[in-house]
Amino acid sequence: MEKIEHTIVPTNGINMHIASIGTGPVVLFLHGFPELWYSWRHQLLYLSSLGYRCIAPDLRGYGDTDSPPSAASYTVFHIIGDLVGLLDHLGIDQVFLVGHDWGAIVAWHFCSFRPDRVKALVNLSVPYLPRNPAINLVEGFRALFGDDYYFCRFQEPGESEKDFASVDTAILMKKIFAIVGPQPLCVPNGFSGLQTPDSLPSWYSDEDINYYATKFNEKGFTGGLNYYRACNLTWELTAPWTGLQIKVPTKFIVGDLDIVYCIPGMKEYIHNGGFKKDVPNLQDVVVMEGVAHFINQEKAEEISAHIYEFINKF
Repeated sequence: MEKIEHTIVPTNGINMHIASIGTGPVVLFLHGFPELWYSWRHQLLYLSSLGYRCIAPDLRGYGDTDSPPSAASYTVFHIIGDLVGLLDHLGIDQVFLVGHDWGAIVAWHFCSFRPDRVKALVNLSVPYLPRNPAINLVEGFRALFGDDYYFCRFQEPGESEKDFASVDTAILMKKIFAIVGPQPLCVPNGFSGLQTPDSLPSWYSDEDINYYATKFNEKGFTGGLNYYRACNLTWELTAPWTGLQIKVPTKFIVGDLDIVYCIPGMKEYIHNGGFKKDVPNLQDVVVMEGVAHFINQEKAEEISAHIYEFINKF
């Protein structure tokens, strides 16, 4: 880990923290919620040892990157603007793109807005969710799961922040990293009501938990929650891209215990042709058995090998 370099880069009106290591073709890693560049620590070391330049930013609102106060500053246009500005600042023309959770959502949009900057895509956990012109994502989830679904609960400014603050941050991170499917994540008592695991899974340590806890104690969770709160605005602004296919060469990996994979209708979409229709250059779908949502950390070596196997073709 000490070989990883940390830099602050000005981009799109903010200062962005990036972790980077290695030389060669560039792999850009995009983390999810509630995570950091740190979620990709294993992949950074693995792929840099095989001749790649690996870059993992703290996305807008996270870690050591600036956190604008308004939720309206967290649409996918802002996030992708940050990333394009980052690549421009570093003099990078094209990248291999790897995303997980919210990072995967951003990566899908990145490939729709700027496919010229992406050689190939490896996305984890969240498949392409084409824009429904009839209903936005938040109301779609509300209709499917009700007001207690986490995506809906996160919409109210300050509510989830209070919920998170009621629990020690290290304990909260343990609760979140222990989440598995198949039930949708409906939390009538908030995330603080989730059961604390009796012991740490083998894939993360007290050191890992403390790193996340320290950074979220410094920054808070509002920046990450603002991605959810900007969803409706993103839906409004992306109307011109309705029906657009993602044509970047793509590999998709998901765990069979992932709460996203267990959403009603998701498996059918992924496996019965809908996903391939929306992403015609989808070249591989991998379902890993016995694996939950935080797949890039839970099965770090396997995910690193999957990424390498795919991007090494190009």
